[in-house]
Amino acid sequence: MTEARRYFALDPAGGTPIEPGAFLDIESELPVVEFVAGLVFRPVIGQRVMVNFVRYEPDTEAPVHAHEEEQVTFVVSGEFEFDLDGEVRVMRPGMAVWVPPWVPHGARTRDTTCQEIDVFAPPRAVLVEAVRASTGQEG
Repeated sequence: MTEARRYFALDPAGGTPIEPGAFLDIESELPVVEFVAGLVFRPVIGQRVMVNFVRYEPDTEAPVHAHEEEQVTFVVSGEFEFDLDGEVRVMRPGMAVWVPPWVPHGARTRDTTCQEIDVFAPPRAVLVEAVRASTGQEG
């Protein structure tokens, strides 16, 4: 079997879907969470992964923090400074950063906006809780 065939084959272990998939409009159908003024999160929350569409306004900061979830961030448009455990780099479209669990990190824009995407595995617990609270969903 070729690698392409193997990659696109149905998993022989099978399985039953837990729930159906969904098509989503990022701007109109995703919940909005804003922990910090000028920093807007629109998360898609799955069973074992979360994709968070993020927009920074100019001069906005996500303070340095750490969490147990693994994270990959990549820039779609604009730019921001990303602090990965004290190493700061300006990130632009086409750049990504991998943040292992518990590694301190933060980001900020200067005079530009930035649109980036965060992928969390498992879903970022604090963001899941914020979405549930804002939509009236329970635990």
